[in-house]
Parts: sequence; C-alpha cells; structure tokens
Amino acid sequence: MPEGDTVYLAARKLDRALTGQVLTSSDFRIPSLATSDISGATVSGTISRGKHLLTRFDNGLTLRTHLKMEGTWQVDRAGMRWRRPAHTARVILRTASMEAVGFQVILDLVRTDEEEDLVGHLGPDLLGPDWDAEVALARLRADPAVPIGDALLEQRNLAGVGNVFKSELCFLGRVDPLTPVGRVPDLPAMVAKARQLLEVNKNRSTRITTADTRRGYQLWVYGRRGPCLRCSTRILKADQGPRGQERPTYWCPSCQPRLG
Repeated sequence: MPEGDTVYLAARKLDRALTGQVLTSSDFRIPSLATSDISGATVSGTISRGKHLLTRFDNGLTLRTHLKMEGTWQVDRAGMRWRRPAHTARVILRTASMEAVGFQVILDLVRTDEEEDLVGHLGPDLLGPDWDAEVALARLRADPAVPIGDALLEQRNLAGVGNVFKSELCFLGRVDPLTPVGRVPDLPAMVAKARQLLEVNKNRSTRITTADTRRGYQLWVYGRRGPCLRCSTRILKADQGPRGQERPTYWCPSCQPRLG
C-alpha cells in the first residue's frame, strides 16, 4: 500500500534511472493529456512530496503522479516485459536505454513554477527537507475533537502517513484510533515516532515496524487477524473516517484504550 516510504522509494528509483537522460518518447494514456508530447526533454530529477511524485524536465514542465491505493511505477531497461496489464498503463516515459511506466496512477502535467497549485496544501513532509514537527503538531492540535486516526491521515497536517502507519502509530502510542486528538497523552512523541518509522522504512521493500523481520511479525496490528503480539488479545478491524472515505483501521482493544 503506497505511503510516504513507498513513494520515496519510487522517487529514488525514477531519479536514478532517468535523471540526465533525454526522452525519446512519451505516451500519456488519459484523455486530458492524450495529445501531450514531451519527447526531446531532458529529465531534471524526481522527488517525493508526501504521497506525490514530482518528475521535472528541462523544458519547464513537471509530471505529478499519485499512486492512490494500487498505483506503481515500473522502471526497467527499454524493451523489458511489463509486469502489469497494458490497459492499466497511464503514462510511459522512454529514453534510449530505460523505460518507466506508471500503472494506475493519477497524473498531471503542469509548469514547474505551478507545482504548488498541486502540492502546496500539504503539511510538512515526514521525509522531506521541509519537515517541521512544530508545524505538524500545531496543525494536528487545531481541531482537538477529531479522532487521532483521521488526523494522522489528513495530509494537510503532516504528509506521508497512510492506513498502515496510522494503525501502527496508534498502537505504539497506546491509544485507540478513535481517541480525540486533544486527549492523546503524548502527541509530540507520536509525531516523532511517525518521522522515525518512515525514515527507517524509506529504503526497504518490506515495511517493518516491530524490528522483527519474520513473516507475520513485521507489523504490530495492521493486517493481523490473530492475537496481539504484545498481549494476545484478538486484534480488531473496522473502517474509520467520514462516510465515503472510510479507511481500514486495526487496533488492540487491551493495549489501546479509548481516551475521552
């Protein structure tokens, strides 16, 4: 599931493969960009911004992609077989030696000086040079009645947390995900832990929050259908969030009491 660490890894992969290379062709497979062509442009670099990817070109344009829930970038040598169905490809960037294909991604092509129109609303990026814990805390505290699980997912507060890290952070903070932000005992510690977890996972293909690399033991609660690793109580699962935007949440009812 793409979260800040996954997007960071995708940005690094794109950056290493394409930066400095000239596009021999581009293929945008969405109606709004079907006639766009940036072949001949040189790739200046790719960075992550929360859950967004920004690939910049020397012609003054930026390709913004978002992986949503199922999206991915395949970056490989030119001519290699695609690992996803062709009808799910949304953008293809080719150079003389490399090919990058974005499957099931959301994309926009904008002027580089207009990037902020797409990502300027985001809070401090947990993996970015703009990270500022105090700003993130202030934004989280601005609405103390919001459940902490929802607040962590709100990218305007801090950018990069998704369903997995939301559940893991609430477990590590020993609070039920429905606990109001204003009742979380140590919000600064939770924000610091968010930064730490994304940092240690940003270069991994497998996400680990428990320090245990064994299959089935890598996460404390997310995706678990059996007992809690800490107390053996059965892990619970429910959808959390506003109607129409519900997201899966996992928690231990014994280790994570609801406060307030």
